[in-house]
Amino acid sequence: MKITAESPTRRFRPGRWLYRAWYQPLGWCERSWREGGPIEQWRTARGRRAMRQAAAALRPIPVTSPSPAKPALFFLSGTSFWEQTAFCLRSLQSVTPGTTWSVGIIDDGTLQPFARQALERAFPGVSVVDPGSIESAVDHLIPAGRFPSLRAHRLGYKHLRKITDTHAVHPGWNVVLDSDMLFHAPPDEFLRWFRDPQSPLVLTDVANAYGYSPETLAACKGVAPPERINVGITGFSTSRINWSQIEHWTYTLLCRHGSSYFLEQVLVALMLTEGPFDQLDAQRYRVKPTPAEIHRPTAVLHHYVADSKRDYLRHAWRRFA
Repeated sequence: MKITAESPTRRFRPGRWLYRAWYQPLGWCERSWREGGPIEQWRTARGRRAMRQAAAALRPIPVTSPSPAKPALFFLSGTSFWEQTAFCLRSLQSVTPGTTWSVGIIDDGTLQPFARQALERAFPGVSVVDPGSIESAVDHLIPAGRFPSLRAHRLGYKHLRKITDTHAVHPGWNVVLDSDMLFHAPPDEFLRWFRDPQSPLVLTDVANAYGYSPETLAACKGVAPPERINVGITGFSTSRINWSQIEHWTYTLLCRHGSSYFLEQVLVALMLTEGPFDQLDAQRYRVKPTPAEIHRPTAVLHHYVADSKRDYLRHAWRRFA
């Protein structure tokens, strides 16, 4: 019997029903347990909604668009987290009075007009790069014919765009900030780097989070990558990126082990084996701060990953509202 799109035989797939009846609800339950249960999830969602409303009402503080031959600050942003981008940048402005930042925002393909307009109102002069311009720049820098793995995986795994799209639209020194961060004090080390970058810049993680075995990573490069690299802050010069090597690593890792949430972090860690780099102090630039640290910050910066995101969405951003 020929199976068509309307065929009952095609519609009934045991694997699909098993996923929907067992694994998907189990995943929801596990996530709810990790996040404190339904009531705690509701409180977090309420905090996220309040954050979005406050981001839309931020008073304007000007920035400038990235210019050639000068370091630039970039964010990858989208409709589901544009408010986090807004508060990260506003927190940086708050602790660096008198500094006018050169800022570009890479649209991950989901940035709706209302979100773009809110960002442009809060940060007059910001360059929000539209998908059409990004695609043209990416085609020029890393054409699909020569870099098939990078180009194909970039479509679904958007973290790769922090590397590919940023350096395509602005060749030179760029530092990409993750949106889920807040600055709580003047970032002196970061400021010094931004004024005169000489080598790559990254954060320090709480532990190695690479998603692949040490043996696999050592096989990619011949040596193990540096310890505890975190890409919440990633500063690189386009001229120092070997795109053919990144294509090879991406192809190798995907073929052998499939994708990983940490693939972008792995690629940056492997790139850092090429030479000296700057790694920001783990105590001053803190990844996954504790609840006590979130409510009474002692660090310069917090990167709210994993369990720390709940207090971030409920409380931390309010300091800058």
